[in-house]
Amino acid sequence: MEKSFKYKLDFYYQQALMYLVTLILYAGLRGSIIEEKFSLVFHDPILYIIVFFVVFSFVVLLLNRIRNRKLIVKDDSLVFHNRFHEREIKFSDIQWMHIGRERAVQTAGRSQVIVLKIKNKMRLLRLRIGRYEHQKELLQLVQEIAKKVPQRKRWQDFMNKLTQE
Repeated sequence: MEKSFKYKLDFYYQQALMYLVTLILYAGLRGSIIEEKFSLVFHDPILYIIVFFVVFSFVVLLLNRIRNRKLIVKDDSLVFHNRFHEREIKFSDIQWMHIGRERAVQTAGRSQVIVLKIKNKMRLLRLRIGRYEHQKELLQLVQEIAKKVPQRKRWQDFMNKLTQE
């Protein structure tokens, strides 16, 4: 079994279009129509700032399109894939896994987050379900994976930290 889930880019499209519409509206309001000619004020610093945001948002969108990020779920591993790099995490390397909700961040209407603790790594790995296409299917697959790996035991983690100090 190998399932692939593409990273969603809707946010980047919306951001770029919002800045572009803002630029068009601002330029339309600041410009003036004189003698059937449209003249635009090019010495307006606000116009330069808006142009910077428009260009920057389209560059970020283009870079994310080029990266082509995917999450691939295999029988024995999770693969974080992009055009330039691939990182594979075996289920046997997962120390614990927690499926929960994230209150602070809500991505694409979903607040589901998967937290992974990888053996021999200090940082936790957060996987936000809402950032990938076919969210419900991905959540079901992750729940099946969660049955194969240990779950997070908060009280035991707390006690282990206390005894280590």
